[in-house]
Amino acid sequence: MNAQFLVDGAIAGSMIGLGAIGVTLTYSILRFANFAHGEFIAWGSYAALAVATGLAGALGVGLSPLGPFSFGWMLPVAAVLAALLTGGLAVALDAALFASFRRRGSATIIMVIASFGASMALRSLLEFVFTSKPAYFTRELQIALPLGGGLRATPDQLLMLGLTAVLVLGVHLLLTRTATGRQMRAVAENPALARIVGIDVRRVIRTVWFLGGALAASAGVMAGLLVQIRPYMGFDLLLPLFAAAILGGIGSVPGAIIGGLVVGLCEALAVQTVGAEWRAAVGFVILTAVLVLRPQGILGRLRG
Repeated sequence: MNAQFLVDGAIAGSMIGLGAIGVTLTYSILRFANFAHGEFIAWGSYAALAVATGLAGALGVGLSPLGPFSFGWMLPVAAVLAALLTGGLAVALDAALFASFRRRGSATIIMVIASFGASMALRSLLEFVFTSKPAYFTRELQIALPLGGGLRATPDQLLMLGLTAVLVLGVHLLLTRTATGRQMRAVAENPALARIVGIDVRRVIRTVWFLGGALAASAGVMAGLLVQIRPYMGFDLLLPLFAAAILGGIGSVPGAIIGGLVVGLCEALAVQTVGAEWRAAVGFVILTAVLVLRPQGILGRLRG
């Protein structure tokens, strides 16, 4: 068996893990599975593409490869702006749709079905604006670098792994070392009690939506850079996202990343052993097994 699946799985798992952070935070605080979250990945990728193309066209610079990487300095700028825009989109979606359900005390299943509808609307809008034709941030070819032990990775892939580590560390510090993070954890434990002690629950909810959207956009930029950009890219990642969030434990950011890495490695291993056509089934198998054997996940705990 070729050990290259370890690198391939770690790269795929890092993207899945970033997206799963938004899923796990949204579920832990709002208590519903948001099936529109995958679309934030696609919207973030297309937003970065539009910003990078627009700015580079207007300025006439920024597209030449930066050092050993396949992209120019315009893409990191566009990625930051795309994260802000996608975070804003997530907050706007909540304000326009889910906030009204919360005010009326709607059942969870209503919010889940509404998220399905929002997912289809967002995906259809992307396809209408950008068409279904795949797009790319860059068409530069890269040569994989030897890492030892028969493993190889391109500079872009190594950068994505490093960036994922930085983002996860930043989110962890936000949740554990800041007043906002403590408020988020308090709302996740007991929203009613958090409101009584003076926590602005609505502001916390907006923060969670923005953070989840921004991280999903980051995952979308990574996926678009390493693979390609398509309107269905977020939908295709939706099941692995939920599998990673549940495997790691709902509400646990480190758990989401661990779950993402496990799912990514299992998918890469499945491609080598049973064929790429079975890759999509891996997330479903992992999700089912976790729900049966350890529903609280690796780092999660059962709620009373």
